[in-house]
Amino acid sequence: MGIVLSLAVFFSAVVIHEFAHAFVAYRRGDTTAQRMGRLTLNPLAHIDPFGTIFLPLMLIAMRSPVLFGWAKPVPINFASLKNPKKDMIWVGIAGPLANLLFAAAASILLKLGAKDFGIAGALLQYSIIVNSVLAVFNLIPIPPLDGSRVLMGLLPAPLAMQMARLEPYGFIILFALLYMGLFEKFVWPVAAVVIHFITTL
Repeated sequence: MGIVLSLAVFFSAVVIHEFAHAFVAYRRGDTTAQRMGRLTLNPLAHIDPFGTIFLPLMLIAMRSPVLFGWAKPVPINFASLKNPKKDMIWVGIAGPLANLLFAAAASILLKLGAKDFGIAGALLQYSIIVNSVLAVFNLIPIPPLDGSRVLMGLLPAPLAMQMARLEPYGFIILFALLYMGLFEKFVWPVAAVVIHFITTL
């Protein structure tokens, strides 16, 4: 698949992901993302120079079989949520859930015959892969990924506060784990199970 189409699929996935966070936060009482122009499907509002542009282009240049990365995190004031601890879980899981729903919709369209329309079928198949990988990757419980928000919402307050202190070091930890094979040993195998489940429903 061409670079432009690959990036288009990836941009769509990360925009839907971040919009879902902003939408759920807004519905649960926090207007921060809405006031900062992030409650939108406009991709320009969500682009992170490294995670949305440089890293995907680097993976494409390296002929990586899977494209992944991230957008600018949606700004959320958890204190403004109606029930901060409980709503943190819903805000955190909203992004990955939106990606899984997107992948499921793509799978349904393929089964309805879209796969017979050449490039449209290829885009839908790639959308299933990218959205599934993005969902699994973001559910890893390492700050600032979404899985850490979900876990902090479930943990007792003292443990959640200790986990929150890891956030300044989150990307260092994450890149160290990626270097040690996190993607190959965990993300892709789990994503493959998710893709199989979605495409065989």
